[in-house]
Amino acid sequence: MNFIEEIKEKAKLEIKTIVLPEATDIRILEAANIALKENYANIVLLGNRENIINKANENNLDISTAIIIDPNNSEKKEFYAEKLYELRKEKGMTIENARELIKNEVYYGMMMVKLEEADGLVSGAIHSTSDTLRPALQILKTAPGTKLVSAFFLMVVPNCEYGENGVFIFGDSGLNQNPTAEELAYIAKSSSESFEKLVGKEAKVAMLSYSTKGSAKSELTEKVINATNIAKDLFPELKIDGELQLDAAIVPEVAKSKAPDSNIAGNANTLIFPDLDAGNIGYKLVQRLAKAEAYGPLCQGIAKPVNDLSRGCSAEDVAGVIAITAVQAQQKG
Repeated sequence: MNFIEEIKEKAKLEIKTIVLPEATDIRILEAANIALKENYANIVLLGNRENIINKANENNLDISTAIIIDPNNSEKKEFYAEKLYELRKEKGMTIENARELIKNEVYYGMMMVKLEEADGLVSGAIHSTSDTLRPALQILKTAPGTKLVSAFFLMVVPNCEYGENGVFIFGDSGLNQNPTAEELAYIAKSSSESFEKLVGKEAKVAMLSYSTKGSAKSELTEKVINATNIAKDLFPELKIDGELQLDAAIVPEVAKSKAPDSNIAGNANTLIFPDLDAGNIGYKLVQRLAKAEAYGPLCQGIAKPVNDLSRGCSAEDVAGVIAITAVQAQQKG
């Protein structure tokens, strides 16, 4: 059984309801069909009911057990608008603004999650990351004790002996453009927790750089070194080391020569990139060249499970993210 099948089996243990606000996209309908057929999540589809049903029928997709809601015609749209207004009036929102926003499927879906009429939401196949995360932060807020909302990709690399049998977390590969050293430390902590919750194994965190243990010196390497030291001070229980080049982080033979005294080098499974350029390029290289499964950007630090998608995602990617979101919802409960 591969990794995502294990996640689906976990999701089946306590079925959660996941909202999909992009139901006019065929990939979303195909993923909904997979989730319903395999019975690992209840599905809510948001959009024009007739269009959704017609597109599903045209493509021989069975979404008969999904709940379909058109925010424009919903009997709850006024109730949701009033609740949204109450949440945001101190920020200057008017009831008229709220009524207009609630027609947007992403805002409507976030209100469903906020009011516990659904357990999580997956969006991003046709929306930008900001269009997904802005309403999440406005409505759901950050999780208690969270310093920073960040994003990661869960990477599953076939026929790979590195990481956790080819399973890695790449963070932050989807949200924070140029995190400070302190922010990198918090990204490392959140990513380690996400790895352990989803994979069920101990996280071994590598703070990545173009340098290993002082082989080069610059402002770029200093940021990663400082981030590592901050993380070690704040989270002494965390298994972490840096700065490490990618090969030193995951290849034991390279680690022996480049970082022989490190307890992480050569065995890392949670890779923290110094900025969004590196993280985004890194995950896409692995996805395309190693034919890895890439699930995300998955979010950490939001009060309820909300996950973004790459706009280049496949239906199978979406189906996997639905399962991951359902497992995250189990853990929130």
